[in-house]
Amino acid sequence: MQSNLKALLDECIGKYNQPSFIESDPICIPHRFTKKQDIEITAFWTATFAWGQRKTIINKADELFELMDHAPFDFIKNHEEKDRKRFLEFKHRTFQPTDTLYFLAFLQWFYQNHTSLEEAFLLNLKKEDAHVGNALIGFQNLFFSLPDAPKRTRKHVASPTTKSTCKRLNMFLRWMVRNDGKGVDFGIWKKIKTSQLLIPLDVHVDRIARKFGLLQRKQTDWLAVLELTEKLKKFDSDDPAKYDFALFGLGVLEK
Repeated sequence: MQSNLKALLDECIGKYNQPSFIESDPICIPHRFTKKQDIEITAFWTATFAWGQRKTIINKADELFELMDHAPFDFIKNHEEKDRKRFLEFKHRTFQPTDTLYFLAFLQWFYQNHTSLEEAFLLNLKKEDAHVGNALIGFQNLFFSLPDAPKRTRKHVASPTTKSTCKRLNMFLRWMVRNDGKGVDFGIWKKIKTSQLLIPLDVHVDRIARKFGLLQRKQTDWLAVLELTEKLKKFDSDDPAKYDFALFGLGVLEK
């Protein structure tokens, strides 16, 4: 039974983990850039927007980076406070101008002191950690460490400490860390191991995982993410997050 399921999921990975998948997925946004920091910034922000229809997510990310003159790293690092006025009308669902302004402030501070956003996820992560949970906790703590960080913005950068699935951050890390040469995920971060990645658990992945008996926990929460990832590690202990392609593909693309 398990070998049959692995074969099915591996077949689905082969179907969706290829460049033709990119065009209609939010990952198409960072694929428009070549500089490492541009990719990081656009991937992080696009992943943050990733709830609701994929077409809307892509359109909103497009709108945001147009406000940065399609040069996000240059804009974020060098803009002045007056340049932030152009974002006062920008909204995406519950992501309001207050949130955009704080994201700009944090990213400007960060890139004026660091080279890569990967460093923000390494602060709390040990090489021997089984998964990236500590990295996510450390990242959220750092992200909201600036004076006057708005409380309302915290909901947009999840942490395991609130039992969240952290779906959007786990998806972002998948994009940045996985490097299988297939052309979808970027693999530009080298210090987090693919074996430490966790499955991005959304409603579609959740539904298919339960259908296949890969997830027993009733709640869709942080412990469910750990349970599902452990099951997927039995299929590939070095790269469990690759099964996101299969579970998401079966859940959304083959309705």
